[in-house]
Amino acid sequence: MINNKIENGVERWINLEEIARHLSVSKNTIRLWIKKETIPCHKVGRQYKFRLSEVDAWVEGGKSADAYK
Repeated sequence: MINNKIENGVERWINLEEIARHLSVSKNTIRLWIKKETIPCHKVGRQYKFRLSEVDAWVEGGKSADAYK
């Protein structure tokens, strides 16, 4: 499980590898979802960062099912 501790009201950002592990999918799947603009992410320089709360809401809302289309 990912330690997504909120300190001083700020949620920790997680990287591509961590979100892939959290969702039990490959890093390539995450990259595909980023390219299709389906998964909520934020680009920081050349890297993509994720907020676990946003991704969990995306999954719980059923929007992740659309990522495979």
